[in-house]
Order: sequence, then structure tokens, then C-alpha cells
Amino acid sequence: MSLLQSNTLFLCLCFSSFLFSLSTQEKQNEPFSLFFPLKTVRLGSSRNASTTFRDSLVSKYRKNTRPKTASYNYKLSFQYSMALIVSLPVGTPPQTQEMVLDTGSQLSWIKCHMKALKKFPPTAPFDPSRSSTFSVLPCTHPICKPRVPDFTLPTTCDQNRFCHYSYFYADGTFAEGNLVREKFTFSRSVTTPPFILGCAKDPSDTNGILGMNLGRLSFASQAKINKFSYCVPTRQTKPGSLPTGSFYLGNNPNSRWFKYVDLLTFPKGLRAPNLDPLAFTLPMQGIRLGTQKLNIPPAVFRPDPSGSGQTMIDSGSDFTFLVDEAYNALREEIVRRVGLKMKRGYVYAGVTDMCFQGADTTEIGRLVGDMVFEFDKGVEIVAPKERILADVGGGIHCLAIGRSNMLGAASNIIGNFHQQNLWVEFDLVRRKVGFGKADCRRSV
Repeated sequence: MSLLQSNTLFLCLCFSSFLFSLSTQEKQNEPFSLFFPLKTVRLGSSRNASTTFRDSLVSKYRKNTRPKTASYNYKLSFQYSMALIVSLPVGTPPQTQEMVLDTGSQLSWIKCHMKALKKFPPTAPFDPSRSSTFSVLPCTHPICKPRVPDFTLPTTCDQNRFCHYSYFYADGTFAEGNLVREKFTFSRSVTTPPFILGCAKDPSDTNGILGMNLGRLSFASQAKINKFSYCVPTRQTKPGSLPTGSFYLGNNPNSRWFKYVDLLTFPKGLRAPNLDPLAFTLPMQGIRLGTQKLNIPPAVFRPDPSGSGQTMIDSGSDFTFLVDEAYNALREEIVRRVGLKMKRGYVYAGVTDMCFQGADTTEIGRLVGDMVFEFDKGVEIVAPKERILADVGGGIHCLAIGRSNMLGAASNIIGNFHQQNLWVEFDLVRRKVGFGKADCRRSV
């Protein structure tokens, strides 16, 4: 869900510098932990993926029983003006591929090319001819049939009788190519099983997608990941050294002090026009500014029979988005506190009109107070008053909250702006999400 900033910030998870720890793994199904440092890098373009939390691909899961393949855990995110980018070792031998970690989408895809290159820069597209474990799905595969539920567009057969897909996003960008099988090779002894993903030809975005939602064809599901966690560092507002954070596959040594909430679950086969049953849906209760709780009924944050009101946590979404009833109540209180300082008639990226130009951001933060998202069991996400405003360029700062209906969505979405300096752990077995305060530039 990109807010179309000219200099998009991305979180980069660099495989080449990961610290690999594998606790005694002689048993085939024993889980392991991987730790990766995260750091921000500037990229020249961004893509709005505001609909990827609804772009789910559902089909029959085919279990692979290759020996010496450990249990995995991993994380992903939507594209936005801030997105998590992971550099992953794809194929055999591995080729490093940059992919957006997207907890809101299911289909993973990489950028492919079919022409041999003399030199392979670090961000070169994937070359299938160099991998001994690469294969293309034929048209006869069960997934390659018309009107697969929740797929953006039906798959088709190409001229070579291979399964072809097209994936469209809200801003008009797309990726298309063949559905293939490939594996990730972390080391000689640690690999994923071959799993289904897209091999995109000339996509309009420079990075692939690593789908991490609850769908059966997400990377998390196919690679048998049990849990994953990440810690997003505070944003770098001035030029200089790049902030770093951390990302774990498997058990996080910090999790003993996390506070957990249960994910909301939905009956299998439930169909509601505005519901994404594969998203990480949280039991949100309300919003507080400082000590004052806003007058918003808790039902506003829960899905109604149509699915509207669902509250999901999305590491790929930069801003947080609220349905109209919640947004209007928040805006009313912001106007009461700092309305005279707001930039009149200005709407940033068509989604938020709570912006300020040339104002003292410290003073605005003091007047507004901490922003707190309240959940079941007393669990809270706290955005301190010093970090409630996002610098959107041109001397303008906006409250990092937008209207979800401007995205064509009827959901509440907790974006990564409000996850700074916070461990977020996804426990896929117990169906829980855990939170823990941290200095994410120093967390291990």
C-alpha cells in the first residue's frame, strides 16, 4: 500500500550477513532458528499493494517429504512507502533474490529472466537455467484451472502448455509469468522443500514478493514455518548511517516477555465480500490518545457479517488505516487538540488529511500525546508522542493514519509505522501474535 513517496524507504534483510544458529538438528522435523539483521535502504520506486491482503491464492496443497528438510518459520509484508525487503537464496545453487516480506499476501514470486548473463550483479533476476531444482508447472496441474478461488485473475495455459498467472495490484502495476516449483537453499544441510511460486517476466516492480499469510500456498505454509518475528527500527529522518533491525525464523530468545493475543479465526469456507480469512486478524478494542480513550464502539474493529471492520496487522503497510467511523472519531479529537496547526485543504496521497506544514512537530506530539491501540487481554501497541508524525516530504508531516475506504478496503490495517521499536511475533501453530517493546537498532 504505497503512499507514493519519491524516495521510498525499504527495510532490507540481507542474507549475506545473517547470523545462522541451528540447535542440534539431527531429527528431521525438529524446528530451528535463524537470525537476520535488518537495515533500511533507499530504492527509486515503490508499488502500491493495497489489495494484496485480499489477493489470496487457494488450492490443494501437495506435501513434499524430502529428507533432511527442517521445519521453517518466516515473515513477509505488503509494499508501501516502507516495506521489508529480504534477500533470499533461491535455487540450487542459490541465487540471491530480493523479495518483499508480505504478511498480507499468499502467492510468492520472483523476478526471472530467460537470457544468460555474463555477469550476475547482486540484484540480478533469477536465472532458471542455473538451478537444478527448478521446474515449471504444466497446465495439467490442479492449481492451473479457471477461477481458482481468491486468485486475482484465472490462471491460463501459455503456448508451451505451462501454467501462466497474472497478478494485479491496486495502483495498476502487475506481475505475470509462469507458476513454478523451486526451493530456498540456506546451506548444504538446510533447505526448504520445493514449493509453488511465480516466476515473473518483466514485472513492473523491481522486487518479488514473499507471501506469508495463513493461506495454504503461502511460503510460510508450504515451507512448514512454525513462527517468525521481526523488530522494525525507528526511521532515519536525516542522511547518515542506516538503522538496522532484526528478523527471526523460528524461536526468538526474547519471546519470554512478549504479550500475546489470540488471532480471530473464521470457519473454513466462509465467504464474505469484505473479509480476508487468510489475514492475521487481531481482536482490537479501541484507540487511546494519552489517557483519553476515543468514543469508538469496539464493534467497529471487528468484522461484521460482510467482513467489514476486520482489523489486521500488516508489516508491509506503511501507514495504519481505519474505517470511516474510527477515522472520523480520531480526526475530531486531533482537530480539537491541534486543529489550528493543520494544513487546510491538504490530503496526502488521497488517504489522510491530518497533516501539518512547517509546524513544531515536538509541540504537536506533546499536544496530541501517545497513540495507543488497545487489544484483548490488556495488550497494547504504543506509538510514543515523539513518533506519531510521518515526514512525507516538502516540510510536511502527517499523522500516519489514513482512511481505508480510500484504498477500496473496508478494513482496519495496523501498518509498520506503528510497529517501530516493537518485536512482533507470529506463532502459526498456536494462532497468536506476540508483542514486546524493544530498541530495534540494538535487539538480538
